[in-house]
Amino acid sequence: MIDLTIVLFERIGLLLLAAFMLTQIPGFRSLLDRDIAIDTVIYLAIVFGFIGILGTHTGVLIQMDTLVLESRITDVTSSEVLIGFSTVVVMIAGLLGGPYVGLCTGGITGIYLAFIGGDAWIANSLINPLAGLITGWTGQFFSDERVIAPGKALFIGMFPPVLHMGFLLIFISDHEKGVELVNTIGIPLVITNAVALAIFTMVIRAALNETEREAAIETNRALSIAEKALPILQDASLISNANKMAKLLYDELDVAAIAITDKEKVLSHVGLADDHHRLGEPLKMRLSHKALDTGDIQVAYDREGIQCRFEACPLKTAIMVPIYRSGEVIGLINLYFRHSQQIRAVEIELAKGLGTIISNQISGFEAERMKELLKEAEIRNLQAQINPHFLFNTFNLLHSLMRVNQEKARHILIQLSHYMRANLSIASKTLIPLKDELAHVNAYVEIVTARFMDQLIINIHIDPDLEDVLIPPATLQPLIENCIQHGLKDKQMKGRIDLTITRKKEWVYIEVRDNGKGFSDNILTLLGTEPMDQQNGNGTALYNINERLKGIMGEKSQLYFHNYPEKGSSVSFKIVVHTRSGINEDLRNDCRR
Repeated sequence: MIDLTIVLFERIGLLLLAAFMLTQIPGFRSLLDRDIAIDTVIYLAIVFGFIGILGTHTGVLIQMDTLVLESRITDVTSSEVLIGFSTVVVMIAGLLGGPYVGLCTGGITGIYLAFIGGDAWIANSLINPLAGLITGWTGQFFSDERVIAPGKALFIGMFPPVLHMGFLLIFISDHEKGVELVNTIGIPLVITNAVALAIFTMVIRAALNETEREAAIETNRALSIAEKALPILQDASLISNANKMAKLLYDELDVAAIAITDKEKVLSHVGLADDHHRLGEPLKMRLSHKALDTGDIQVAYDREGIQCRFEACPLKTAIMVPIYRSGEVIGLINLYFRHSQQIRAVEIELAKGLGTIISNQISGFEAERMKELLKEAEIRNLQAQINPHFLFNTFNLLHSLMRVNQEKARHILIQLSHYMRANLSIASKTLIPLKDELAHVNAYVEIVTARFMDQLIINIHIDPDLEDVLIPPATLQPLIENCIQHGLKDKQMKGRIDLTITRKKEWVYIEVRDNGKGFSDNILTLLGTEPMDQQNGNGTALYNINERLKGIMGEKSQLYFHNYPEKGSSVSFKIVVHTRSGINEDLRNDCRR
């Protein structure tokens, strides 16, 4: 019994070698992920069935009084009993792939054992599909585990050999011979089968843990690089900061050199061979052009692939990673190595991951920049919509004054030139000092008070030390103009407009109030939220101002509208304190929140 146990353990080594090879086949991971389909069941059953047949030929032949060791078992006589390891392979198939894979694998090995023959061929043929089915069902109780624990596998591996002993007692024709055989092989077979199953799961768990550990390390490295690359790509494009990015990658990766290129030339080279791999050189490698054309990663496994003419160049291999911006290849990141053995599958996957992450960052920042440009263009468009409305009224005023008071017309024309000069100077700016905006307003007030003579009073009240507070341009004048055109329209007595600017802590509060007829109740809640036609009171200017305030200063700076019981209305808003000495971007972000 001890001799048989030792022999069986020796033969297990061959099975474990096959088991290790099994971990390398493409479909093996689908077992661990429980991703089993009908075609996968057939494929894995064939693979495991073939290994089970090999396990049969690594077994031993037993005569009643003799243990026969053969390197290759091709035929079994009626007086011999074959003890192989096919049952272990079937149990492995059922444990990993489930009852269907185990049953199909057991069926293949069972049929093969029937053809080999021997006194126990019936027992050997039946135990294989049953062992696959039993371990498959048992393994489903541990389906939450990716690979079952060796201790559990050891426990499960004891049942099929015990059942096998029962079949031997039933189907061997000579009962006494069967009892003697079971007494001889029973314990060794149970021990070796259970231990083999436990060792196999241990090997799989170790291989899987090592692979996943390496993947986790490389993933963490890729994320760390991506985080450090953010400020580089945020400040400027990859092309502009190629040298900074190359230095970052060279410091973080275990490579001989890093090169960054655009579609035509080398933009940066950091590391070995920088004496002849120089900036500005045109791309020479055929694989580089292929990577740019196809957008797929390329690998040069020898010096011929790198195509370097410098005989003593220490760079032997390279990975060329395409970099995208908005779906278009804009350049390459080349990772150079000293030896071809340094390029493993994990390095290639890391390079792919880095290329994807950096490309996504570049595309994201590009989209953000485009969004800002579109927003800025929209703001400019909203500003442009305000000016023609004022000019139309001013030209009507000048037309009237030219016939009755040319001196007054000359004065208004000078004020108009001041207004237009100020208007043109602020049109290209997002924020201007409040004193410049008030100069703009004062030029406008000079014009409109000349138009309405003694019918209109405009008062401006401002707290001290607010001249340098920043405000979106062309904000106050349209509000005053709106009061004149709509609030004071058809008013019989003298109209009054008060512009009040006060400060409370970090906020500046601005209110434009008139003593006119106020806003209609049916449009009061709609003002500033949508443009309105002439019939509803021409709320286009108010809408434009509101959109600019929210777009530049944040949602908290939107316009608020109010009617007073004693007649009249007001439009008010608040802005966070910015000064010409420097706009605090954090304050602006706080304002937007």
